[in-house]
Amino acid sequence: MSTAVLLSVPVVLPLLGAAVSLLLSTRPVAQRVLGLTVLVAVLADAVVLLVRVDAAQRLVLYAGGYAPPLGITLVADRFAALALLVAVVVCFAVMLFAIGQGTAEDRIENVPAVFHPAYLVLLAGIALVLLTGDLFTLFVGFEVMLMASYVLTTLGPTVERVRAGMIYVSTSLTATILLLTTIGLIYAVTGTVNLAQLADAVPGLSSGLQEFLGLLLLTVLGIKAAMVPLHWWLPDSYPAAPAPVTAVFAALLTKVAVYAIVRTQTLLFPRDEPWVLLLVLAAVTMLVGVLGALVQDDLNRVLSFTLVSHIGFMLFGLAMSSVAGLTGTILYFVHHITVQSALFLVAGLAERRRSSTALADLAGLARSAPHIAVLFLVPALSIGGIPPLAGFIGKLALLQAAVGGATAPVLVVAGVALLTSLLTLAAMGRVWMMAFWGKPPEEVPHGGAGTTTATRRAGGLMTTAAALAVAAGLTLAVAAGPLSAYASRAAEDLADREGYRTAVLGEEGTS
Repeated sequence: MSTAVLLSVPVVLPLLGAAVSLLLSTRPVAQRVLGLTVLVAVLADAVVLLVRVDAAQRLVLYAGGYAPPLGITLVADRFAALALLVAVVVCFAVMLFAIGQGTAEDRIENVPAVFHPAYLVLLAGIALVLLTGDLFTLFVGFEVMLMASYVLTTLGPTVERVRAGMIYVSTSLTATILLLTTIGLIYAVTGTVNLAQLADAVPGLSSGLQEFLGLLLLTVLGIKAAMVPLHWWLPDSYPAAPAPVTAVFAALLTKVAVYAIVRTQTLLFPRDEPWVLLLVLAAVTMLVGVLGALVQDDLNRVLSFTLVSHIGFMLFGLAMSSVAGLTGTILYFVHHITVQSALFLVAGLAERRRSSTALADLAGLARSAPHIAVLFLVPALSIGGIPPLAGFIGKLALLQAAVGGATAPVLVVAGVALLTSLLTLAAMGRVWMMAFWGKPPEEVPHGGAGTTTATRRAGGLMTTAAALAVAAGLTLAVAAGPLSAYASRAAEDLADREGYRTAVLGEEGTS
């Protein structure tokens, strides 16, 4: 398979699929088959891409044959390929869950005809952000994602979803304006937006200007990543969306922003010493998020605050400014994608059983639906860092990197990370005691779970989808050795700015 096909399929195929799916809006079965077919094709492409990249280090595509700075450049390295593969696996699981939910529920809560085209557009935007080689296309990728997410957030409109959608849209538009302004400033002082050319141009700027531009990018992408104190929008936006939408948003949208932070900071603004400001932000993000999770009485809000908290772990690895720290970030990145999708899908199963995600309404769920309890327990223990699950592997890599760095600020944040892990376990234990192990309320609310064959089949598909997300997390743990070795090579790619520049521009560069 050619490089052009490998790099274009994840972006072009979902967009073409979305266009066809929109024409099939009156034929939901055809939409579902088309959506799953596109996802399987992109998944196969992502597997081949990962294997090729691991052997060849980087693959580069000049769209239309135009070299930088004239054309769009797509670049795949080990980090991009791994992120794409995990993202597509999660998208596939969430699509299965959405299909099951749409079969089982009323039309108001059904996956509407626009779900499938919007979902494929979302996938195309994610792939474009992960594979782009220039800042403007990064902006376009985020906009493609956001256009689709605006639609998905308010599916089955209710007052709560419209309100949450307004918060999400207003925050996203603000971040969009700031991102475009930042890109404009970078272009004004360097004359290019191509990342490889910027890797050459930015070091020539004054140190103060470099710091200013780096902070601007961190701020605007930090809004999208829900980094504290820029996280205000997430706990009020994600829980209101339909369960499959919440799951894919929680798993991927913030992580795509983290990916963009890692990519731009390592390539354009590299540091030889730990970045103290980012260490502080990482520690505050960990603590504020987990403390927020401890006081919530709704399962989706608990998980949303936990999501915010654990963004701090990925920022911690980046802030250490070392290959070991980046390795920990990559390991925690892929773990967090799988664990968040699994937890929110299980929350969707729980909501289907009880028509609520309030912890008090879910009490006794372990007795009435033990399979849901098991599916929740595994990722809950993983995000708490219990060995030998994937969360433990990622946290261990981060702590080993911190001890290897052995500077006071890094060690302090490592202590915060350990405390956050303990508090995360406390938050998950509180959910377990109240929602799964508690006494059922006298009047147990009933959701869409019924006894007809079609309903049971739909429920089985939703459970299978959640189990697939849980299994993906377990696979990361089983493959800890090879995954850690791959993550280390991916981290070396991120630190190899000259290798990236040479792969994109050639030995002599492109004017």
